[in-house]
Amino acid sequence: MYDRLLKHIETNNILAVEQFGFRTSSSTEKASYKLTDDILNALNNRMMVGGIFCDLQKAFDCINHNMLLTKLEFYGIIGITYKLIKSYLHGRCQRVVLNNHSSSSCSNSGKITHGVPQGSIRVLGPLLFLLYITDLLQITNDNSKIVLFVDDTSMIITNPNPSKFEKSVNKIIQDINEWFNTNLLSLNLDKTYFIQFVTKNNSSLNFNIMHGNKKIANVYNTKFLGLALDNTLSWRTHIDTIIRKLSSGSFALRVVKPFLSQDSLKIVYYSHFHFVMTYGLIFWGNSHYSNIISDYKKELLESL
Repeated sequence: MYDRLLKHIETNNILAVEQFGFRTSSSTEKASYKLTDDILNALNNRMMVGGIFCDLQKAFDCINHNMLLTKLEFYGIIGITYKLIKSYLHGRCQRVVLNNHSSSSCSNSGKITHGVPQGSIRVLGPLLFLLYITDLLQITNDNSKIVLFVDDTSMIITNPNPSKFEKSVNKIIQDINEWFNTNLLSLNLDKTYFIQFVTKNNSSLNFNIMHGNKKIANVYNTKFLGLALDNTLSWRTHIDTIIRKLSSGSFALRVVKPFLSQDSLKIVYYSHFHFVMTYGLIFWGNSHYSNIISDYKKELLESL
């Protein structure tokens, strides 16, 4: 079933290039590159640039089965593949058992009409989720670009005019939330953030980004696929985060060093330190704040 579905998707180019999750030759770093490249290009062209970083509430658990099947038919996924997926989704039940298995402590069985398993064989659940949200890209326009990594949804909005820029951002927020509501997904507005990206010589403006009576938090940094983005892309926030991790980790390494062989210490280093110091290096490695990371790495290697 997975192979049939994947072959149909790849043959017909159903998934947009803006979707980076669970795809061949794709990664979080490629998604991060697309986002930062869009920001830097807009700043170089003297545009106002803003980013909306969305948080979805239990996205995989809220996928409506009937709506998903309708979308699969729309994308031409029919015949045996469609029947297998429909059989895979339908007929599932669940109930709650308290303390023991006696009938008095069990709820009635209820049919499961929402959700795709995240840990399903060969990532079938995430692949179905990608198909479910791929038409989200229809809400973009000439002044907005989207970057998707499974349920991580981020939007870059640009405009040279401050008043039009603010209207564009508010319109995108409204359109995103409307799309999620229509597709029975829930956008957590309390954890959805807006950042205005600026050059080091400029300061951000105080925009009112609203949805209804709810104000979207205007922040100076946020997390994106394991990276800490700040509004000037200086990477200082991300590097400070790395330093804190390395500082506590190096202390732990010194504590266990007398009890471990050198080979074991190297395993600890590569599993707990090397990845932290190299993830996203292509983005933050040229920052002048990164020199201290090199010092930490040298100190750690000398201690092994």
